[in-house]
Amino acid sequence: MLNRPIYIYTELSPNPNSMKFVLNFELVPDGLSFDYPSHAAAMEEGKASPLAADLFQFPHVQRVFIASNFVTITKDDDSAWEEVLYDTKQFLKIYFEENQPVFEPKTIESNTLVVEANDTETVQKIKAALDQYVRPAVESDGGAINFHSFDEDSGAVKVLLQGSCSGCPSSTLTLKSGIENLLTRMVPGVKTVVAEGV
Repeated sequence: MLNRPIYIYTELSPNPNSMKFVLNFELVPDGLSFDYPSHAAAMEEGKASPLAADLFQFPHVQRVFIASNFVTITKDDDSAWEEVLYDTKQFLKIYFEENQPVFEPKTIESNTLVVEANDTETVQKIKAALDQYVRPAVESDGGAINFHSFDEDSGAVKVLLQGSCSGCPSSTLTLKSGIENLLTRMVPGVKTVVAEGV
């Protein structure tokens, strides 16, 4: 079997502690993303990732996020990217050249999103707007946004911010000035957008 060439380039994200490692192939089916705030999370059944677990062996790695064709790594405050970037990138390159698994086999199948039949028309519109307009922009910054819930009475949409968005100094501004403005204009009934668990 011929090994494919592995290309990895890095992109800074709005979060100074997060770096996006972009690969030349897909890691995760479209619309799926996996956030690992700890080594224990990377071992959890149903979302286990040997890649994320191995990355936590580096002392500077605080969080690992995997989506589309990239891995976003959030480092600790004490390490400088200049000190740890080369080793981290080399580790990823070798990992993929050796065809090591990104996920346990059950992880992808147990997390494939299904459109819920009982979603209201408003919830369907919110999910569609997030997928079409917000997700590509957030992914380009090394993060992800997922719909959490919608309260019909208050008009509040709750979203989950993952990857570089989690703990990012500019995520609140993005949430309020970008995402909230978009959803309140596009979806009647939406009055506010809040981040869950940030």
